[in-house]
Amino acid sequence: MRFEPLEAQDKLGRSVILRNAEESDAEELIRYMKVTAGETPFLLREPDEVRFTAEEERKFIKSCMDHPRELMLLAVIDGCHVGNCSLMRIGDFRRHKHRCQVAVALYQEYCGAGIGEILLQTVLSQARQAGYEQAELEVVDGNANATFLYRKLGFKEYGKFPHSMKYADGHYADACWMMKQL
Repeated sequence: MRFEPLEAQDKLGRSVILRNAEESDAEELIRYMKVTAGETPFLLREPDEVRFTAEEERKFIKSCMDHPRELMLLAVIDGCHVGNCSLMRIGDFRRHKHRCQVAVALYQEYCGAGIGEILLQTVLSQARQAGYEQAELEVVDGNANATFLYRKLGFKEYGKFPHSMKYADGHYADACWMMKQL
């Protein structure tokens, strides 16, 4: 999906530019995935599991830009990528076309400034415009800040996934499935 750049202000008064991920962002996005995976236990991958090549990431970005119902939205402050939010279809079957999945992550140093909320509100608006009727996400138990934000934006808890994640030290974390009617 093509998205016209948008400027917003975070809680600290900084100008945040929201824009499409571009193919030229591929290497930065790979670095971002590795860094953010190491900064928090709440993301899907370990840093060493980010194994995309720049070419694979460019193809993924292009597929998002070319698909009318998918979006990879970047937040940029002073020319630096600080986080992103994705909008992805659940599937291509007609019975699933009303559902989308959203995900958001920021570099830790930018958390708490309202950027995640700006990203999510924008992506949810784009989801409605794309014809989705419900947005879904998973959040790892213990991620209180994210859970607070999702509830603030109208997401409700609909189920738990026991032992959804298993960490290197052998302990598990449950995940919560949340959904918002658009």
